[in-house]
Amino acid sequence: MATDQPRKNVHDELVSARIRARIKAAGVRFHANDNIAEFIQDGELEALQAEVQAKLAGVLESLVIDVESDHNTQDTAKRVAKMYLQEVFRGRYQAPPPVTEFPNIERLNELMIVGPITVRSACSHHLCPIMGKVWVGVMPNEHSNLIGLSKYARLIEWIMSRPQIQEEAVSQVADLLMEKLQPDGLAIVMEADHFCMHWRGVKDTESKMINSVMRGSFLRDANLRREFLALIRK
Repeated sequence: MATDQPRKNVHDELVSARIRARIKAAGVRFHANDNIAEFIQDGELEALQAEVQAKLAGVLESLVIDVESDHNTQDTAKRVAKMYLQEVFRGRYQAPPPVTEFPNIERLNELMIVGPITVRSACSHHLCPIMGKVWVGVMPNEHSNLIGLSKYARLIEWIMSRPQIQEEAVSQVADLLMEKLQPDGLAIVMEADHFCMHWRGVKDTESKMINSVMRGSFLRDANLRREFLALIRK
């Protein structure tokens, strides 16, 4: 004789499952380097952090670490969960920083360069640190928007504080700045150390990765491109 199964209460469901269900219902991608802030409701980020903490505690247990008597690791799961959601991966879970855009009243149309901006991220393959610098070149036109210098750093940090690979991160930065500024041209160069190479694997501590994205006039005009690259080398 079949017995009635207890009905599952929505509050018993993992908060990550609820967030994931909303994202899938909207047909939106949620890769490691995507922002999902619009699908997180009030109070859920704190619940998600608690869920991550519980699962990290399980990881430490599977690593055969005696967190009950080891005073160094008793709060490690809590610290790491907080670090992931509120610090190193917060670009996934927080809305974009507010940015005030100003009209180009003086019709500036000369090359502007911002950098080097220090960036910190993590490799999405091994979650090892990526530490580096970013330079931004902008060719505005009379219809472009202008933003404060600090806002470049804030927008770039929002993109970089997610699990990333450098090639995709630079393209995401370029897409965001093109949308905000509407310039004639945009150039991004990033140089970074990857601890997935320094700390593990080949353990090569000297190698760096440098890559660039050129849009608009920087892509069409070789002289402009050379001027930008020469100036950032100084």
